[in-house]
Amino acid sequence: MSGFKSFLLRGNIVELAVAVIVGATFSGLVQALVTDLITPLIGAVTGGRQPNFADYSFTINGSVFRYGDFLNHLVTFLVVSAVVYWLVVAPMTRLIRLFDRDKQAATKQCPECLTDIPAEARRCAACTAELVPDSEKPR
Repeated sequence: MSGFKSFLLRGNIVELAVAVIVGATFSGLVQALVTDLITPLIGAVTGGRQPNFADYSFTINGSVFRYGDFLNHLVTFLVVSAVVYWLVVAPMTRLIRLFDRDKQAATKQCPECLTDIPAEARRCAACTAELVPDSEKPR
C-alpha cells in the first residue's frame, strides 16, 4: 500500500492531472471561440445570418450527410493547432536552440571520432586521441 501511496504522490502524476484539467478547460474555451466568434465571422463573410454549421447537411438517396458538424470540428482543430504551435512549440523550439548554442560554445568535436568533448579537453574520452587546445596551436 505504501508503494501505491508514493506512486500517487509523485510529482509527475499531479502534473499530469493538472495538464488534463487545463487541457479540458482549454478545449471548452477554443470550442466557444469557434462557435461564438469564428463561425459568425465566416457567416458574415459568406453573407449568411448567424450560421450554425452543425445544421448544414445534404441528402443523397435518403441518406443525410451532416457536413456542418465536421466543419465545426475542423475549424476547432485548426484553431487549437495554431494556438499550440504559436504558444508552445515555437517558444520551446527557440528555447532549445538557445540552450544548444550555449552547449556548442562549451564543446567541440574530436577530429578523430567526431564525439562532442569539452572545449578545453586535451584528450578525447571516447578514443583517447591527444588534442591540442586552440590556445596552444602554432600560428
